Amino acid sequence: MTDEANDGASHKISRVAPDRIAHWVVKSARRDELVAWYGLVFGAEIMYQDEQISFLTWDEESHRLAIVAVPAPVKFLFPLARFRRKVYGVDHIAFTFVSLERLLENYIRLKRVGVTPVWSINHGPTISLYYEDPDGTRLEFQVENFSPEETSAYFRTADFADNPIGVDVDPEYLLSQLRRGVSHAQLRPREAGVRPGRPIVANRKTINLRTL
Repeated sequence: MTDEANDGASHKISRVAPDRIAHWVVKSARRDELVAWYGLVFGAEIMYQDEQISFLTWDEESHRLAIVAVPAPVKFLFPLARFRRKVYGVDHIAFTFVSLERLLENYIRLKRVGVTPVWSINHGPTISLYYEDPDGTRLEFQVENFSPEETSAYFRTADFADNPIGVDVDPEYLLSQLRRGVSHAQLRPREAGVRPGRPIVANRKTINLRTL
């Protein structure tokens, strides 16, 4: 193979995207509330904090979230800021759990301390619980229903084309099924998370002021 051909082959296989997401940074007039919330929800620890900034982490990374404190009155300048996401800009950040059981046991843990999802849905590719922090930033806690290859194939099915949003589910019903010995594979169908006797809320009907 010529040097020119080698250069071409190297160019084709070289990475373009970064290797991983390191952290995100927010500016907030609710710094102390956010530190407490992420401590509760993520088990986040303060790595460094002064009057202006807090660095938090919950794994091996030096910091995953930085919160820049702004004066409390600033929040009154933007009274609708927490609703901006509903119509424009970044909608949410998604985090994956390695098993459905871990996702749902975490749901119970958070519910006991008053933190509940604003939306619980089986999208098809994932079963997802959406939470909002004190500033209204939306976080998706999800578990994958399929392998990446299976999900790619699922995106091309008529089932997904007919309902690209999903079906609202009951996390406690799903967990009760798991505890009875029903497998995640059996709970992957989107309607499997609907408690018997309850109406099925699907696709655009899942969207309302709370879930939007």
